[in-house]
Amino acid sequence: MYRVKLAAVPDRPAAKRPRPPKLIYTLLEGRGLFEAASLPFLLPLLQATPRGDGHPVLLVPGFAASDATLVGLRVFLRTRGYHVETWGFGQNTGFQRKFTQALEQKLRHMHHRHERKVSVVGWSLGGVYAFYAAHCAPECVRCVVSLGGPMRVTADTDQVPLPVKALYRYFAHPMGPVAHVSNVRARLLRAPLPLPSVCIYSTTDGIVPPDAARIDEAGPHENIWVPGSHLGLGFNAAVMWVLADRLAQPEGAWQSFAPEGVLGALYERAALYANRD
Repeated sequence: MYRVKLAAVPDRPAAKRPRPPKLIYTLLEGRGLFEAASLPFLLPLLQATPRGDGHPVLLVPGFAASDATLVGLRVFLRTRGYHVETWGFGQNTGFQRKFTQALEQKLRHMHHRHERKVSVVGWSLGGVYAFYAAHCAPECVRCVVSLGGPMRVTADTDQVPLPVKALYRYFAHPMGPVAHVSNVRARLLRAPLPLPSVCIYSTTDGIVPPDAARIDEAGPHENIWVPGSHLGLGFNAAVMWVLADRLAQPEGAWQSFAPEGVLGALYERAALYANRD
């Protein structure tokens, strides 16, 4: 697969530890508010993105977040013609058994009710949940997308910013992220998925290291770069542009992300610059 055309850096060796995000990016995560505030003005431009075929899409919120944070993605994807649902389990308080089981059941229910495969999109820790659900019920999933998900965060969590560790201890478990990323369910994520998958990441993410948000996997998998913060990914116009393109791929005929025209050329140049190191 031609990774540069996908706006992803060359695949890192699997054994390489993700580097922590730069402190300046963590301190500037508040820029996500600007991304959210600018979305209403960019939505008219996003109406030129591909429309879908109406298949169901399941959205999963990030850590310490709830369905309310998914309003931007939900509204946009509905304008593209999809039947959009959110997970509906309240606040995401970590990678826990009660959520993994409930999400799998909801995914199977949506597949049965619509009689169509479901695309699953997860933001941050929601991306881990999305990939986990796809592993558990691949026959129900059309494609799975992670938005800045910590896909390669291991029990050695030195790459996680201290504020995130503190929040995880407060909301989820006194041991922090290590309590959940090292459990038996998380190990399932190490196996390759037999269906199309996408990891969308930002090199200026101040929460999840870019190397941790990408995975190297055989088959129809892509790592796609976007500009922006971690906290703004759910309101990021570039994310929605990429999502509209990926979700509109015909079932069973997945093609690599290759934006065309002037915008595509500018995007590829920006991606190469952002991933130059």
